[in-house]
Amino acid sequence: MHWVSWPIGADYACIDCQVSLTSSDSVVKKPGESVTLSCTVSGFSVNSYWMHWIRQKPGKALEWIGYIDTGSTAYYAQSLQGQFSITTDTSKNMLYLEVKSLKTEDTAVYYCARESQLLKRLQD
Repeated sequence: MHWVSWPIGADYACIDCQVSLTSSDSVVKKPGESVTLSCTVSGFSVNSYWMHWIRQKPGKALEWIGYIDTGSTAYYAQSLQGQFSITTDTSKNMLYLEVKSLKTEDTAVYYCARESQLLKRLQD
């Protein structure tokens, strides 16, 4: 039997240290199961910025999964369509990533990230 496990870590390097992202603890799941990872946001409103999920498989480069915009519409990497679901809960100021039908190759460190203010301003 194969087991899937990964640590989940916040990846936001704060410039204003009143801003932070804190991800859920490590989890272990069996292939075929689903899991929802969480990211607690503090210092800003989760629906004020585009919020991203990124992962890094062992020995591999970072892989962008997708993001959710300020209007709660989620966008995903084309190669990962249908495998993930990104949502927010504005009442709890939380970001979530549901990973569906886990495979052993989904073993990775999963990171939540906030769109930088500079990029947001450039896109406005």
